[in-house]
Order: sequence, then C-alpha cells, then structure tokens
Amino acid sequence: LIDENSLITIKENIKLAPIHMPHMVKGIEILKRLLPDIPMVAVMDTSFHQTMPEKAYIYSIPYEYYQRHGIRRYGFHGTSHSYVSQKAAQILNKPYNKLKIVSCHLGSGSSITAICDGISVDTSMGFTPISGISMGTRSGDIDPCIIGYIMEKEKSTYNEVEAILNQKSGLLGVSGISSDFREVELHAKGGNKRAELAIEIFCYNAKKYIGAYAAAMEGLDCIIFTGGIGENSAAVRRKICNGLAFLGVMLDPVKNEQEKNQPNSDRIISKDDSEADICLVHTNEEYMIAIETMDVIKRLKVLSTMEN
Repeated sequence: LIDENSLITIKENIKLAPIHMPHMVKGIEILKRLLPDIPMVAVMDTSFHQTMPEKAYIYSIPYEYYQRHGIRRYGFHGTSHSYVSQKAAQILNKPYNKLKIVSCHLGSGSSITAICDGISVDTSMGFTPISGISMGTRSGDIDPCIIGYIMEKEKSTYNEVEAILNQKSGLLGVSGISSDFREVELHAKGGNKRAELAIEIFCYNAKKYIGAYAAAMEGLDCIIFTGGIGENSAAVRRKICNGLAFLGVMLDPVKNEQEKNQPNSDRIISKDDSEADICLVHTNEEYMIAIETMDVIKRLKVLSTMEN
C-alpha cells in the first residue's frame, strides 16, 4: 500500500532505477492530490525475483556492502516474467511448478530470467536495470573498470559516464542511429554495418544467457519470447535460437513468422519434435499489476473487518 512511509522508501531508491522511478513518483504524488481517498498500491518489478538463492543475488564484493547498503542483484521485469511463464505453462498444458523456463523479455529494456519449478532462480538485470544484455540505450554487462577509464580519457564525471551507460549505449550507442529496434533493423537491412553489429550483439548476448541459465537449472523445458522486440521480431527469435539444437531447441520457421497473419496470438513456435518448447507470449504487466493490487486491497478490507 502506498502511504507516506512507503513513498519515502520509494524515493530513497530512485537511484536504482533512474529512468523510470522519478516519473512514477510524480504520478503517485499527482494522484494522491487528485484522489486522496482512493487507496493506491505500488507493485514492484523486483518482487518476483525475491526467490533467488544467495549464490545468484550476492555479488563477489566485500559482504559488508550487502549488509550495510543492500547491494545485491534485485532483477526487474518481474511482473512480465511472472505472467508470461504462467501463461506458457497453460499453453503447453504442463504443470508450472515442474518446468525449467528461460523467459526472454526483449524490448527497449531487456532482461532474461531463469524460472525453475515456478520460481525465479536467476535474472540478468542486477542492482539496477542497466546490467544484463544490450538494450535500447543501456549498455548491459561491461567490465566495471571501463567506467574509470572513460572518466580519465574523456575527462568526464561519474554521473556523466553513468548517463552514457544508461541513455546513450546499447542499440543506440553501437548503431549510432536509434534506440528503436525497428529503425536499427531497417538500416541493417539496407546494409548499415553498425546497425547489423548492434543487432548481432543483442542476439548474441541473449543466446549466452539462455545457455548459462539452462546450465544453472541443469536442463531446459521452454524458452519464452516476450516484450516489444521478443513479440514482434521473427528475425531476432530466429537469430537467438539458431545453434541451440544441442539444448533440444528447434525453432519452426513457419510458426515463427505467423504473427504477420495472426497478431497478438500466444502460441508455440518450436517444431513438433523439439525437445524444448519455444513459446511466443504477449506480456500483460497491467493484468498482473491489477491482480496484485486487488490482493492488497482485499487484505486491507479483511484487516479492517477484523479490527472492527
């Protein structure tokens, strides 16, 4: 429930998600003024990942930084990964708590999550949403010493470099064209080498995480593609799945292209004899937020009834 204390806590953590949270806070404050008697709920993208084991969320830095400052892997896109993984289990008609899933939320912000037996066990985004695979404007994983090196060579401040890694890197930084995948893809088709490279890096990063998480879970039953790019780019799905036959992953080229004729259709896009399924699922974060909001409101009503 959003009250004064929870809003203070949210503001204290703006640094962890600087692109999104300032706008969310502004929206909350406006609505609190306009609708003071209507309860509001904050649904955290990090909550789904709170099941990760210590070995997945603790960084190999002095442990006291975790104890004193809460520096750990948090993960994001939790509402999306939660929704699409449950939806995929329904599509496959298999028990959710028995599947080893790699969920690929690919868009302007991208993250990949390992979901084993119905819970998140690892995810590519970390302490902030900048880590993991290459994104629209975010760099994804880099050697941390690059930050100091750029500061020295470019005579930049830390905040300036952080802004570059958050807002001027990824597809935009490599291609020099745009953070919009559609524009980058269009230029790549026209022969722009940097646009081609930006897409290759994006897909290569995703493929590495799929392999790593299959190893971490000691198996793979399903890969999910979701998010603006994951749902709409057949070429990206093809590039990522190409070469994953050793994991039992066999993409069906016809099913993969069907969205041109069947928009918004959640479906299996792997071959019938593929050992691991591939699902295309259109995410519905709004639905998950509504469900979790209702859960909070219902609990409040129960507590209010008990108190009365």
